[in-house]
Amino acid sequence: MSTGRLIIDLDAVVANWRALDAMTDCKTGAVVKADGYGLGAANVAKALFKAGVRQFFIAVAEEAIPIRAELGPKPEISVFSGHMAGDTDLIRELGLTPMINSVEQLTHHLETLPGHPFGIQLDTGMNRLGMEMQEWAAVAELALAQKPRLVMSHLACSDEPDHPMNPYQLAQFRKMTDGIQVPRSLGATGGILLGPDYHFDLTRPGIGLYGGLPFAQAAPVIEVDLPVIQIRDVAEGEVVGYGNTWQAPRQSRIATVSGGYADGIMRILSDKATLYHGSTPCPLVGRVSMDLLTIDITDLTETPKKLSLIGPHQTIDDVAQDARTIGYEVLTQLGTRYQRKTFGK
Repeated sequence: MSTGRLIIDLDAVVANWRALDAMTDCKTGAVVKADGYGLGAANVAKALFKAGVRQFFIAVAEEAIPIRAELGPKPEISVFSGHMAGDTDLIRELGLTPMINSVEQLTHHLETLPGHPFGIQLDTGMNRLGMEMQEWAAVAELALAQKPRLVMSHLACSDEPDHPMNPYQLAQFRKMTDGIQVPRSLGATGGILLGPDYHFDLTRPGIGLYGGLPFAQAAPVIEVDLPVIQIRDVAEGEVVGYGNTWQAPRQSRIATVSGGYADGIMRILSDKATLYHGSTPCPLVGRVSMDLLTIDITDLTETPKKLSLIGPHQTIDDVAQDARTIGYEVLTQLGTRYQRKTFGK
């Protein structure tokens, strides 16, 4: 194969869910938006459903289609974007639970799908999605009379345990919801790690399921291997790649491997990333191009057939640090050209 190989370990996803679930005394759902963080929502949801997950969260209604096709009507699928114009038929046909974000969405939902399940999303300070305190106060009596499935909010800084925004949002959430007879949810992965005060009735882990921070104890879920297409000797002083940005400081061996920004290997990693042959690091030299990387393998004692970008010696968050981003982006940017090998449940 001339394309990279993406190995996905569903048993690790399940192990991470079980580890996070064990940290709480409440129900634990799972976030499978963005095609299961790029790893295949249907396969991820199937594995988690077998492990006991009965509530999944997605970003937009269309993301439910492959999950329903795989799992049928049993699990609840909640939609963070709520009830958008044009979503009514899909919400009805797939039995989705929109998380209502505004007075307008609530009105639209009650008018177009009376009696259909819904949840409520509240804004406790993130200023992204959800009803603010004044909006909620104006419609809370009406909304609660319809018996929503869940009332939730989302933490802005849960990956920073000592950030003052965490207790502030917790206090706001309690102020807006204490006393209601509806299940509540505040914590995703970071919220679970903040402790019981943030757990309420349901947690919604996302990135922690897929091996990313802030769940530092997560089992790694993916490996990315890139095949070597060609190896050449480069004399001292010769240049490599677009723009002549790297000049060999010595006689060097350069491996050209299949992978580039079309495969989610971000261009900002030019002259920064490291690939591995076994436990030996091999630096990326020159620019990341659309389809190819050039890797300095001068110090290897054998000729590699492939090099590893993500694996036992380098996590998604290690790559993210080099790219000045987060593990979420590394995962969700993985392209469609990889030969995918999925193992586990």
